[in-house]
Amino acid sequence: MPNVFQNYVSCRRVFREIRMLCSFKHDNVLSALDILQPPHIDFFQEIYVTTELMQSDLHKIIVSGQLLTTDHVKVFLYQILRGLKYLHSSGILHRDIKPGNLLVNSNCVLKICDFGLARCIEPDSRRAMTQEVVTQYYRAPELLMGAKHYDEAVDMWSVGCIFAELLGRRILFQAQTPIQQLELITDLLGTPTCAEDLKHACEGARAHMLRRPQKQPSLERLYTLGSYATPEAVHLLTQMLMLNPERRITCTEALNHPYLDEGRLRYHSCMCRCCTTTPQGLRQYAMEFEPSALAVFDDSVENSLKTVMQVKEKLHKYVSERCLTTGRVPLCINPQSTAFKSFASSTVAHPSELPPSPHQWD
Repeated sequence: MPNVFQNYVSCRRVFREIRMLCSFKHDNVLSALDILQPPHIDFFQEIYVTTELMQSDLHKIIVSGQLLTTDHVKVFLYQILRGLKYLHSSGILHRDIKPGNLLVNSNCVLKICDFGLARCIEPDSRRAMTQEVVTQYYRAPELLMGAKHYDEAVDMWSVGCIFAELLGRRILFQAQTPIQQLELITDLLGTPTCAEDLKHACEGARAHMLRRPQKQPSLERLYTLGSYATPEAVHLLTQMLMLNPERRITCTEALNHPYLDEGRLRYHSCMCRCCTTTPQGLRQYAMEFEPSALAVFDDSVENSLKTVMQVKEKLHKYVSERCLTTGRVPLCINPQSTAFKSFASSTVAHPSELPPSPHQWD
């Protein structure tokens, strides 16, 4: 994580992400194995975190020519929901669930990564939350319509979009702008028919939706996604793709859907680390297949810090104390190395992936 201390917002976000990575203990969520000890605070500008090496991500697999069977889809979806249930039970919203943030190994084990936009769930509906979250193609309609407060349902919408992408091997809603994105969504789901479905929208978005011609749902199109779009799969998918976030299915409810029974069985029969196999070849299953977090993540540490220097000092102390138990020494980066040059020359996100403007409905 280079250039950590550019501004207060970015360095506080990095501090939160570091603490999250260190706290996660789940097979389907990427966690920090180690943090390299930082130099003296006067030279502390970068942080290097060691995580488990993963071979690819779900985006690369989806766009590749590799055959994906219905078993692949079920196992991947099961692991996404399993990891997301853990995050939500930790009181954390990921806010950027997309195929590129789902790391995958050749044995099909999947881990959720990239917690740069993650934050704690806000229980007070009167407190405004930033709208600048989630890659556009996977952004929930309430965010597209300027919702000032939202919850775990935004992550579930993203999972629904990924589920459809696994079934059809193409992005479900792919538009150039947030408003066009909303048009594609309503082409499939129809326009809201009651005020309840628009109560999370800002005034400008609500007026825009009411001015638009009425569209009827065309959910039968979901059966054309591919041969794996069975009635059972489409039923679960439609529960994820609800316009009204309060009617959208939760992680726990989705994991109890019969569509995922085979994915659960396959994962725990040969892929997971929570179950064990005896020398006689008998599988000893875990007491709980989809565990919740043991504690809710506490972000009060970051919230009490008000300046860049305060965050820098707190983060330096946090990492240094953690490194004392590992005996790590400060890392020396070679700026001439191929890896460093590749990282330094990486490009920014495509415009369609940028967060929505807060003023799009003005």
